[in-house]
Parts: sequence; structure tokens; C-alpha cells
Amino acid sequence: MENLLHKRVRAAAIAGWWTLLVAVGLHLVLLSAVMLTLHCRPGWIPAMMGGVPWETVQLMALGMIALYRVLVWTMFLVVIWLTIWSAKLKAIA
Repeated sequence: MENLLHKRVRAAAIAGWWTLLVAVGLHLVLLSAVMLTLHCRPGWIPAMMGGVPWETVQLMALGMIALYRVLVWTMFLVVIWLTIWSAKLKAIA
């Protein structure tokens, strides 16, 4: 039973590391796109959002980036925990 649990936890940890790698890559792409958009300030973005000022657009974009970073950081902590738990289960078995 413990051997099966160790295999499943290890598989979850490996899948978590790959998911984290993809999430960080996506974060870099999104951050680059947002920073480029905020630098260029195209007129259609505030118009699409109902005519809000650019300060609001910047605040919302950076807030979403910050929320994404918090979610990726939480996922990082969970993957670290799974990796440590997998190592402890291997030591027990």
C-alpha cells in the first residue's frame, strides 16, 4: 500500500513540476504582452472596457498579473510539499 502511495505522490509531484514550468512560461509571455500593451497604449482597449481611463486599465492589468503570481507561488509551495512527502515515503518504504 505504501509503495503504491509513494508512486502516486511521486507522479503527482512530477506532473506538478511540469505544470509549474508551463505556468512560469505562460507568465513570461503574458507579462511581456501586458507590458508591451501598457507601453503602446492602443485606444481600443479603454474603449472596449467602456471608456475607462488608462490608470484603471493599468491597475487592473497589474492586479491580474499579481494574482497570477500568487497562484503560481501557491502551486510552487504545493509541489515542493509533494516532492518532500514523496522523499519521506520513499525513505519509509
